[in-house]
Amino acid sequence: MSIKLNVEDDNQACDIYCYDENVVNEGKPKVKQVDGVEKIFKALADPTRLKIAYALTIEKELCVCDVAHIIGSTSATASHHLRFLKKMDLAKNQRKGKQVFYSLKDDHVRQLIYIAMIHAHEEEEDV
Repeated sequence: MSIKLNVEDDNQACDIYCYDENVVNEGKPKVKQVDGVEKIFKALADPTRLKIAYALTIEKELCVCDVAHIIGSTSATASHHLRFLKKMDLAKNQRKGKQVFYSLKDDHVRQLIYIAMIHAHEEEEDV
């Protein structure tokens, strides 16, 4: 996906500098609520981790070996990314005998991935 910005298109910014003090005073403290949320997007911005997270939306639970085969990587690479998703509180794991199974932490993560997928495919249809 490429985004082209036309520098000559001056409809993207105000021609004068002014602001509504009431709107700013009301909105500024609310914007602070997003602090920390960027970590979720940073974790999912990596293509391998996004593929893993998406695979975990398809199957509720996958062992590390299955994840490795699905994404076409080694078990060590899959395990590394799965641990990162767990550290970022997006996934959870449990050991069953000699295998470790991962799943998404909750439905909010699943919904976030679904919404991103839907949005990405809408953009493809608009082109």
